[in-house]
Amino acid sequence: MNLDKLFTMQQALDQYIQSNKQVKEDVFAKKGLALLVELAELANETRCFKFWSEKGPSAQSVILEEYVDSIHFLLSLGIEKGFNDLKSWPIEKIDADLTELFLLTNEAVLSFLKNPTRMYYEKMWVLYGAMAEELGFSSEEVLQAYIQKNETNYERQKSGY
Repeated sequence: MNLDKLFTMQQALDQYIQSNKQVKEDVFAKKGLALLVELAELANETRCFKFWSEKGPSAQSVILEEYVDSIHFLLSLGIEKGFNDLKSWPIEKIDADLTELFLLTNEAVLSFLKNPTRMYYEKMWVLYGAMAEELGFSSEEVLQAYIQKNETNYERQKSGY
């Protein structure tokens, strides 16, 4: 999937938020923590780790929305560090179940936050791609869900969220 459109949309949203909220501080760490929180919320909706429970995962639409919440922060962190020139979503086959993918992704996010290199940034994308595949999301579904959630985020900002 081509990432140009997503980076452009995210950069516009970030600028809108930062100008309207008059953000003057460095928010890299806060965006990093937000990404980790969204990743945990996604894991919670999949319930992939809840071996003790018989309740199944949330609806695919709920899981997809949580997934793209993470993508917003993944894009935003790349913009912060100048990696928004990443043209396409890097793909790599990862042999791991969903629980392992969450743990690997968490580790990759923490590595990127400590050492924000392009290598770690691309690794996060690879893992998010593997997660999308494991969850059964197509690139078109991810794109459409991102666009919809981006619009929702603008509306939230306009209504004093």
